Amino acid sequence: MGGQHRSDVNPLPGPSQKPDGALFLVSLAFVYFAKAFCGAYLKSSITQIERRFDIPSSLIGVIDGSFEMGNLLVIAFVSYFGAKLHRPRLIGIGCLIMAIGSFLIAMPHFFQGPLVDSLFCFFLSPMAKILKSFTIYVIFHSACEEAAGSSMWVYVFLGNVLRGIGETPIMPLGVSYLDDFSKQENTPFYLACIHTVGILGPMVGFMMGSYLAKIYVDIGFVNLESITITYKDSRWVGAWWLGFIVSGTVILLSSIPFFFLPKSLPKQGEEDSNHTNTELATVTEQEHFLPDEAHGDEKEKLVTFQEMVKDFIPSIKRLFKNSIYSMMILTNLVSVNSFIGMITFKPKFMEQTFGQSASKAIFLIGIMNLPAVALGIITGGFVLKRFKLSIVGAARVAMAASIGSFCMLGIQNFLHCDNAEVAGLTVSYKGYPELSYNQQSLLSECNMGCSCSLKHWDPVCAYNGMTYASPCLAGCQTSSGTGRTMVFHNCTCISDSVMKATNMSAVLGQCPRKGECDSKFKIYMALSVVGSFMSACGGTPGYIVLLRSIQPDLKSLALGMQTLIVRTLGGIPPPIYFGALIDLTCLKWGTKQCGGRGACRIYDANYIWYTLYCLMVLLFRFMQSPVSKHEKFFHILVNSARGNVQADHSLAKLECCLLAEKCGFLTALSGCLSSIRSSPVCFDFSCSEVYIYVHLKSLTES
Repeated sequence: MGGQHRSDVNPLPGPSQKPDGALFLVSLAFVYFAKAFCGAYLKSSITQIERRFDIPSSLIGVIDGSFEMGNLLVIAFVSYFGAKLHRPRLIGIGCLIMAIGSFLIAMPHFFQGPLVDSLFCFFLSPMAKILKSFTIYVIFHSACEEAAGSSMWVYVFLGNVLRGIGETPIMPLGVSYLDDFSKQENTPFYLACIHTVGILGPMVGFMMGSYLAKIYVDIGFVNLESITITYKDSRWVGAWWLGFIVSGTVILLSSIPFFFLPKSLPKQGEEDSNHTNTELATVTEQEHFLPDEAHGDEKEKLVTFQEMVKDFIPSIKRLFKNSIYSMMILTNLVSVNSFIGMITFKPKFMEQTFGQSASKAIFLIGIMNLPAVALGIITGGFVLKRFKLSIVGAARVAMAASIGSFCMLGIQNFLHCDNAEVAGLTVSYKGYPELSYNQQSLLSECNMGCSCSLKHWDPVCAYNGMTYASPCLAGCQTSSGTGRTMVFHNCTCISDSVMKATNMSAVLGQCPRKGECDSKFKIYMALSVVGSFMSACGGTPGYIVLLRSIQPDLKSLALGMQTLIVRTLGGIPPPIYFGALIDLTCLKWGTKQCGGRGACRIYDANYIWYTLYCLMVLLFRFMQSPVSKHEKFFHILVNSARGNVQADHSLAKLECCLLAEKCGFLTALSGCLSSIRSSPVCFDFSCSEVYIYVHLKSLTES
């Protein structure tokens, strides 16, 4: 008995198994935090980068999408060939590349000179105007020569590409490594914990972005007392570069543990009682390509590169013949398109629609939305572990969460504020809203003789509550005070307003929104938090459906291809076309130092909201084309399951999709809502998830 007991215990790998497994879990969670921290900080700095380099939202979208471009370059090869190599070390190397990319993004700040503030106030005496214009010309002529020969945003683009390349091995290799050594019932909980720690990264990233947005970009290089604008101004540029130095350092530190982890770990709770060395008791994806550990003098069989390449195409074909996997890709693709587009420009949307500052918008996203996402992720993982749900149960949870989150989004569509009152842009100089904007609409009888520039945006707020594009266009003749306390007097255009004002003065900056807008914004944020929680609840169950519906030897390839497709079609295009369409809603463009068009200063709040909403509706409708290819099989499954609707309430969504057929298979949600009484929350995208659920149920029952 004693000898048998000694043979069952592995004295060498046994004690190190748990520490190595724990080290990997902690390391993977930390690297998820680090990469999410840097990625979220980039999202929070989009507005600052746009203003610093004076570029439109469409170009900002290209820069934002460059991360996925880096992924696209290497992800297929890393996911497939990386599974045969030392996965932890590949993750560590990827972290080093990400750190280099973060440092590269911050480099333009040290190459460019101080930001020149362009405040043009034509309210001085004729001689003062001449001197003022001459001084401005000298400063701007020098700055223009420097800016004309530089396109520093390219460094940000290239740095983000490197970040995308470095991030590639983390998800597919990290998750497959974890799933290989952990018990099947523990994997959902581990994934939920890792993603929950990872969600702290965006929280910290957005919080730091909010803080640095209040710090002037050239802090330490200029006298801050001379700055005449505040962080609430649309021309303000925060210290965007500082965050990339911090995030790059964090990513660099996260790479260290992966260089000390083994190539593979034994399966939890499974040991070979016949040999002195521990072996995996189940076939993993590595055993298909890597040699088995043999005892005695047997040599390992090495798999050649040619053999791996030869097996690549057949593996791809096997993978996409899996209809569950294909439908999961389609569902994720639509969701990611709308999510990426919204999260990229959400601070801009909150700033333009509800009158919030960029700093406050970023802060609220970090302090309210992201904790809700973290709670949702851990809740989804807990539900799976607590109730020991099967793959069909996981599909149910994912479907319900997706429907609930889209309901919250639909309600938010009714909450938005009207445009700010800007003379010559959103209202006439008399205060009437009926205005068709053009360049000449900025001129009025009250400022016609002032020779005002129509290109520059130097807003002032009058005491009648109306904003004017510049002191000159407001007809201001004198001023008092200096810097941010400057007040303009005798502004003739103020008296033209229907709201007659006894005070003819104006101060720097735009006027705040009306009180009712603040009330709408609070409701909007509450719905946004609830929607974020619901959406996150389906994250872990959806991941489990994906993992459990593919063959073990295709696990890394499946995760890699999912990341490749979703990030290629769901990560690169959305920031670009969202940004391009948002540019169409711009009312007033800024002017570069050399006279070209710069960043947008103010958008049409109504059209920017309609643009974002219609885009998301079109995205959901776009999916009906590939989904409809499965229509016949779908209806066979539906008809076979209709008898179970009363016993299984989750199958009630099948009735929803059948009713939607009356309006055309998977048509726009508005066309079928009137015919759906029992399931008023049925939307297009839910039907694809119902398809996944019913298909899984059919397979398990058969």
